[in-house]
Amino acid sequence: MKGKMIKKSLVILLALSTVLNVSCAQMASKPKQSFAEAHDAFQTTLVREENDDEPIPAPPEGAFELVKYSSKVGDLAAYVSSDPGDGQKHPMIIWVVGGWGNGIDDFPWCYPEWDNDQTGSAFWRAGVLTMYPSFRGGSGNPGNYEALFGEVDDIASAYEYAASLPYVDPNRIYLGGHSTGATRALLAAEYTDKFRAVFCFGAVDEVKYHNSSQFTFDTNNKEEFTMRSPIHWLDNVKTPTFLIEGSDGNASNLKKIERTSKNENIHCYVIEDADHFSVLAPLTRVVAQKILKDTGTEVAISIAQDELDEAMKQEPSIPLPVMQQYTMEDLGLSFSYPYLWDISGEGTISLSLSSRYEGDNIWDMSMLYVDAYIAEESDLEVLSDSFSSEGYEITDKTISGFPAIEAVGAMENDNGSIFNNTFVAVQKEDILVTFDFFIHEDFGNDADELFRTIIDSIAIE
Repeated sequence: MKGKMIKKSLVILLALSTVLNVSCAQMASKPKQSFAEAHDAFQTTLVREENDDEPIPAPPEGAFELVKYSSKVGDLAAYVSSDPGDGQKHPMIIWVVGGWGNGIDDFPWCYPEWDNDQTGSAFWRAGVLTMYPSFRGGSGNPGNYEALFGEVDDIASAYEYAASLPYVDPNRIYLGGHSTGATRALLAAEYTDKFRAVFCFGAVDEVKYHNSSQFTFDTNNKEEFTMRSPIHWLDNVKTPTFLIEGSDGNASNLKKIERTSKNENIHCYVIEDADHFSVLAPLTRVVAQKILKDTGTEVAISIAQDELDEAMKQEPSIPLPVMQQYTMEDLGLSFSYPYLWDISGEGTISLSLSSRYEGDNIWDMSMLYVDAYIAEESDLEVLSDSFSSEGYEITDKTISGFPAIEAVGAMENDNGSIFNNTFVAVQKEDILVTFDFFIHEDFGNDADELFRTIIDSIAIE
């Protein structure tokens, strides 16, 4: 009896073994679903329909264009670098800003703080064409916020638009982003291989490490998290992808990606004594130069840890703002001023110009007054003597072919604050035009180049 039971058990085991072998063979022959396949087949469930209709400011004329690019949900807005007009095809980076907002505004042209420069402006300042896409649900776009799901499709659509531009090299389109934008960029790198290289500053490995209050999807469905978490799809990255983060930022997420991934296309860098934001200003500048030098048929970008560490030691730089032109038609006079400055008194002969923001920097803290007067022949001489008596340094000048003076000194206001003051007066026949520039003494000479750029732009007919 015992022998029959053993024999029967062996038969059952053999049968199970056959079934298991067949199942394993079937599993082995069935290809693993790619992220693109899984993503396209998945239908996300949104528990909240959120969107916004925030207006989009006009971009700086001649520098960027406001365009629409086609996506699966309809046309979406974007800022795109203007055509350089040289008949050449240029590299472009699509930069995805951090945070959960899906819209765009004048943020790319705000002052790029050295310890927190999320603007991505290092690229276009270096000569790399740049695209800032908005996504579904943002800035009046069709659709709703999908918290890292549908936005991946939008990034892929942004690539198609960029590749269609006649002045963009479709083989040299890059992708970059910071924080939430970096996670979106990493997911896009897993979704498509069309980008030449991808640069992610502060991406997370799993979406749960982002701000859960922004999750618009069904958080009871684990698959919703899987579709938004790069850690599950690292093998799908086909193009060089560089992950960078400060040791005091999301470094633990980056290290987990590095431990998990066997993909030679993924390169991870932790910057010691840096945080989630301080890596941006120095290292986006490094990446911009890498892009400019990557001119071959195939991508040839490599980054060494020591060159990133060395770049972090560089001194902060103060860039000039994007400028735009203002014309006083009645006077036949024009000059340039920062794009982010507002003008009071337009249409008159007495203007005041100042930033619409209140940042602690030379763009936002300086002011310019422009005035026009009926001139006497001796006005320049009178002004020169007056400022000289106040201790100002006086220089005789010629501006646009007309006589002028420049007075450099300081002025104290009623509250006892001291402001560095540069005053320029130019006389055109019987018209005297003055430019009076102020910046708090705490900024020293940092604003000199800004004011010099304004004065050098003066044109008088």
